[in-house]
Amino acid sequence: MHDIDATLRALKAQFAGLADKRDILKAPEFKKMYAGIKDVPAADKPAYGQAVNAVREELQAMIDGFEAAQAAAAIKPLDPTAPFDINSSRPSLLGPENGSKHPLSAERQVVADIFNRMGFECIDSRQLDDDYHMFQALNFPEGHPARDDYDTFTTREGLIAPAHTSTMQNRVLKAGEPPIRTVIIGRVFRNEDLDAKHEHTLNQIEGVYVDKNINVGHLLATLQAFLEAYYQTNLKFRIQPSYFPFVEPGFEFAISCPFCHEAGCVTCKYEGWIELLGCGMIHPNVLREGGIDPTQYTGFAWGIGLDRLVMMKYGIEDIRNFQAGKLQFLRQFK
Repeated sequence: MHDIDATLRALKAQFAGLADKRDILKAPEFKKMYAGIKDVPAADKPAYGQAVNAVREELQAMIDGFEAAQAAAAIKPLDPTAPFDINSSRPSLLGPENGSKHPLSAERQVVADIFNRMGFECIDSRQLDDDYHMFQALNFPEGHPARDDYDTFTTREGLIAPAHTSTMQNRVLKAGEPPIRTVIIGRVFRNEDLDAKHEHTLNQIEGVYVDKNINVGHLLATLQAFLEAYYQTNLKFRIQPSYFPFVEPGFEFAISCPFCHEAGCVTCKYEGWIELLGCGMIHPNVLREGGIDPTQYTGFAWGIGLDRLVMMKYGIEDIRNFQAGKLQFLRQFK
């Protein structure tokens, strides 16, 4: 038995130096142990055979452990943000020349540039706000039924994920003396049933203009100028009365389809017109809450979905593509 222990120690010493660890099972010392069984007295053969098998099992365990460690070392952590290299079947990083802006980010800058040229300051909205700015400052008294139209998300602390960028109006009005020309761009959140036209997270463009002697004509001319610059074509528009608590009077603003020029197409659902946004003259209560005297100043405001503008511009049929992270979709805008 002493010879077996000595042989095992010798085999373990050899193990580390072998390129193919399984070669240890072919070592002369190991074969010699098996060949020596015939020389062992009959009474000792069972014990001797068990000892030799134990040596083999221990060596086999060493081989298995080494191979498992090799396999684990060969597995690199997967970066889920890395693009997939179809040729190597492994994720790989792309250089910066392969990247591009998200279409909403790119078009947001286009919108901001147009309004900057029109004399507006562009600012970001908040992605978490409170009941005062979401409702009270916008002429939604507590318990007002119109609040039900703005179903959004709230935190346990009572903060609100804004359902519209109008939550910034009160801050804009209080920020300085008229004239006020500000455009707010940012994310808004709605409790929506998701489909091709509805998302729980979208982007909105809010406009606020306040000065002396401002009227509905200024509102309509501003919107027409912006939309014609954005779609690079002449447009007609029409309005119809609508109710929003923070404007009086309020309107739904529709444009002639910039793609078929009223002939009828898929984009306008063959109607020739597209109902695009809500707008109106800022309610005196909202001006007063913002520290502006409504007997001296008037103003207008509007809100339009950036996602919808971009979908129309590029013929995108499903709003969910913006949030899906599909490279096939995003690479179209490179």
